[in-house]
Amino acid sequence: MRKIIIIGATSAIAQETAKLFAQQQDSLFLIGRDAARLKIIAADLKVRGATQVDYLSADLLAYEQHETIIRQAYECLGCVDVVLIAYGTLDQQQACEQDFSKTKQALDTNFFSVVSLLTELANRFEQQHYGCIAVISSVAGDRGRQSNYIYGAAKGGLTIFLQGLRNRLHHAHVCVLTIKPGFVDSPMTAQFKKGILWAQPEDIAKGIDKAIKKRKNEVYLPWFWQGIMGIIRCVPEFVFKRMKL
Repeated sequence: MRKIIIIGATSAIAQETAKLFAQQQDSLFLIGRDAARLKIIAADLKVRGATQVDYLSADLLAYEQHETIIRQAYECLGCVDVVLIAYGTLDQQQACEQDFSKTKQALDTNFFSVVSLLTELANRFEQQHYGCIAVISSVAGDRGRQSNYIYGAAKGGLTIFLQGLRNRLHHAHVCVLTIKPGFVDSPMTAQFKKGILWAQPEDIAKGIDKAIKKRKNEVYLPWFWQGIMGIIRCVPEFVFKRMKL
């Protein structure tokens, strides 16, 4: 039975992954913004078999609170085996193009706030010499596209940061897992038309649980996105810049 922190616990993917953890009788500490929603999720996870479920409502953009948030989670659980960071926003590209303040907000949410939390967590995991830090990035970070390059830039930066963190923490026997989902049918993407490439949150959750157990470095979810993005990365720039993506 593991002791797990889930940051961004009200997201669709986080909720489905937490259900799998609960079924394995893990102890959970949930962090998110909506206290009422966290209370409901926590009660559900207890019914599903979690040994312990506690939660904390917090504004994750308040960087000065991050050390306290992580400390409280550790104090509640006693020790931590796994951390899953699963929050983010999919901001409107055109709005960000016209207003830098919106671009900054997107980068703060999807990159800088996550890096701040990872800085606190990495130091603790490095000292304890075990565990797994799992973070949801995105296939959007593999190559910049005109339709979402603000979001892609944040996720691309996060992916590179995690690569460096993985290199650093490998020597401390800590797994750093980069999770790269493709299109996921969730409240965050409610306005998009869905097609054959879209996955459900519960399918992504199964992949996350499996990757954590296998101590993977990186995982594309669903699996076929690894091939799709491999092809996209290989398109020469003089061709790619002419494409409407």
